[in-house]
Amino acid sequence: MNDSSAADLSAYALDLLRPEWLLGLALLPALWFLYRRSLVDFDRGQRIASLVVRSVVVVLLVLALAGLTLLRPTDERYVVFVADESLSVQQADGSDRVRTFLKSVGEPPAGVEAVVLPFAAEAGEPVSLTAYLAPRQDSQGDAPPGGDGEAGNQGEDGGDEGAKGTAIAAALRTALAAAPPDKVRRVVLLSDGNETAGDAVAAALAQAQSGRGDRIDVVPLPTRDGPEVAVSEVVVPAQVARGEPFFMEVAVDSNHADEVTVEVFRGPLKVVSEKQKLEPGENRFQFRQTVERDRLAEYTVRISGAKQDALVDNNAATGLVYAAGKPRVLLIDSAPDAARSFVWALGEEDVEVDVRPPRGVPEDVADLQNYEVIVLANVPATDLTSRQMEVMRTYVRDLGGGLMMLGGDQSFGLGGYYRSVLEEVLPVRSDFEKEKEKPSLAMVLIIDKSGSMGGMKMELAKDAAVAAVELLGAKDQLGVVAFDGSPTWVADIRPASDSVALTNGIASIGAGGGTSLYPAMTEARDALRRAAAKLKHVIILTDGQSSPGDFDGVTRDLVADRVTVSTVGVGQGADMNLLEQIAQTGGGRSYFSDDPGNIPQIFAKETVTASKSAINEEPFVPQVLRPTAALGGVDMESAPFLLGYVVTRPKATAEVILGTESGDPLLAWWRYGLGWSVAFTSDAGPRWAAEWLPWEGFGPFWAQILRHAMRKGGGTGTTVQMTRTGDSVRMILDAADPAGGWRNDATTEVTVIDPTLGSRTVPARQTAPGRYEAEFPVSTDRGGQNGAYHAEIVQSVDGRVVTRQSRGVTVGYPEELRLRPTNDTLLRAVASAGGGTFDPAPAEIFAPDDATAPDPLPLWPYLLATALALWLLDVALRRVDVPALWSRLRPAG
Repeated sequence: MNDSSAADLSAYALDLLRPEWLLGLALLPALWFLYRRSLVDFDRGQRIASLVVRSVVVVLLVLALAGLTLLRPTDERYVVFVADESLSVQQADGSDRVRTFLKSVGEPPAGVEAVVLPFAAEAGEPVSLTAYLAPRQDSQGDAPPGGDGEAGNQGEDGGDEGAKGTAIAAALRTALAAAPPDKVRRVVLLSDGNETAGDAVAAALAQAQSGRGDRIDVVPLPTRDGPEVAVSEVVVPAQVARGEPFFMEVAVDSNHADEVTVEVFRGPLKVVSEKQKLEPGENRFQFRQTVERDRLAEYTVRISGAKQDALVDNNAATGLVYAAGKPRVLLIDSAPDAARSFVWALGEEDVEVDVRPPRGVPEDVADLQNYEVIVLANVPATDLTSRQMEVMRTYVRDLGGGLMMLGGDQSFGLGGYYRSVLEEVLPVRSDFEKEKEKPSLAMVLIIDKSGSMGGMKMELAKDAAVAAVELLGAKDQLGVVAFDGSPTWVADIRPASDSVALTNGIASIGAGGGTSLYPAMTEARDALRRAAAKLKHVIILTDGQSSPGDFDGVTRDLVADRVTVSTVGVGQGADMNLLEQIAQTGGGRSYFSDDPGNIPQIFAKETVTASKSAINEEPFVPQVLRPTAALGGVDMESAPFLLGYVVTRPKATAEVILGTESGDPLLAWWRYGLGWSVAFTSDAGPRWAAEWLPWEGFGPFWAQILRHAMRKGGGTGTTVQMTRTGDSVRMILDAADPAGGWRNDATTEVTVIDPTLGSRTVPARQTAPGRYEAEFPVSTDRGGQNGAYHAEIVQSVDGRVVTRQSRGVTVGYPEELRLRPTNDTLLRAVASAGGGTFDPAPAEIFAPDDATAPDPLPLWPYLLATALALWLLDVALRRVDVPALWSRLRPAG
């Protein structure tokens, strides 16, 4: 055999797909054992021949089951063009360069199959080269089909979400996974190399090390070269002391000489506005700043006024600075003037208090991060949005903040907090058992079920009605009238204890039809005249304009029957003039809400208010039920009496510190998540705490309660760094113990709050003495959110918290909008790692070479056919005496 033939044969190989089936060869010893014990009296040679044939059959069957495959060399090729269609390439007309290159490559020759895999933040679906280059006559122009590439023509607003990122590594893995393994695989990457997620070089190197011989060529694409200015970085210290001067550094990238106005905002306040000249490249400016009051200062830098600037989305960036100083409390009070004594007393105890009305409740975590405790003083839930309550829950549960609710005629159950987000946080419940001496209530709910109430509004209205059933006592009665063009009693007036019938009736309400309120009001009037109760109330809910009727007359009839009427208008379509007039005449309250999510809180507030069961305004002296160090030094024995409180029930695991003389909770708290929640069911103002205001313990009492609820800061010697790199943030914590040594083997966790209030906990690992590190993703290119990511870092030793730090980072515009040239360095490294060529000529792509790939040929059909033939031979050897037959058939002589 010559050398050429030997080389050809060496390209062939055998492979087993299921080698575990080779265990079947264990049958061979059994065959040999049976041969030695066989009673067959055939000739010994025939018996040996039968044994050999039978053994070969077993071997053939085992090899067939094991998937014996012949690997033949093939030079058929499969070429995948991985086309970058991210935003940076689209804006630089890189997609035109892709099409030009692919057209110049030409049609694939015989034996070559070519497809195009478009990608951006994710890979699209591969399409044939011909289909990709075919012109398309639609609203997208000639954009190529498939995947994220359909985001083709992006505007300056950043365009389609899918086109924002450049995930080269994922695209390479997808391309190689999509290519058939029985062909010579070649990947041609066309990209600007500015990846925003993953590691393209590592992906190429991993494929090269697989031993398959796949090749990755790279064609560089241009980035945008039009005039562009961008704020690339805002550098601020992670933490400063309040009042301590520091420098913030701003980096502005430009690809041309220009002049811009640089504005710096601390929160909503503009603190810097300067004209600055820009040179091509990176320009850095410093601004001196101090943080006087805020615990968390958000600095936003914006540039404007450039003579030439193609994009505006990359003209702003943000940095976060945490400031250590005196503790601050945010007091939300429905009557801010009534809080003066409370604020003054806390100031005397070195606690700063900011006072806001309910409309000033923060709607983002960054604002709440400036405070250690939030106090709600007589603020109804109906004055808060769902977002505001969610933010406060996140602040307590995930960021370790404190929340205190004070009593009043607009708080707890009277404020409509039953089944709200904040009632979940509070240590007390609003669904209490009414005292027997409280008057009974008969209430009718009139609910609009017209077509406009369909969907979420209807479901929330039904939830609100069910909550009203739960809040009423056994002596109370409830009925529900639903109306469209005519009224329907879905639940007749009956005792609230018959909750099954009431809730079933409420659940049956379906939206559809017109809006005619007057007949429903007359039905409610007539039914309440027959009801026996000391208190009677009607709640009307609608979102539209009713047909005409004598609303004033029926309302006056209700008032004459000692029935009060409240109204709830939902959405801009509600006739608020009519509803307010009905409520005013009916001696009730009128509500309007743009947010259907407030309906349950409005109904809960009205139900508790109408039942007149939630307030006890008999003077009492607070009783110490559970001594606590938090009240050390405060002489509760000398505390004056209080004039009233809101009736609540403590939750199972709450600590009730102070109680009333009747046993109801006055001061209760519990840990909720990482923070503390406190309920004081009386108030801190002149209505119920008038006798407390001159008490010498008034200031220390409140200061110590608030300090107990405050988030706890970190200890001495603890430093935290938060660094964003690409699509992730790295946290490094260096912790020292009180003796000055490194704190080792501590449990360290980072709770991360994203801009949508989603939370996740990331464990940190110890990487060096006293050093702990954690990493979490924040990529906008993969569906993440722009905005601030807040992190609460908690370190514990033996279950005891020893360090708690708050930090954060901001995520601005996507990485795709950064001003960067083509990353030739990365692209060359990908080509080198993938064994390919950087910037190959189009003619080289389909040029033949010596590469081959293994083409598998399954051998099981041939093995089974041979085994069948041998099995027939084996049967013959076991049934026929071959020597005897031969002697009879052999010619005589």
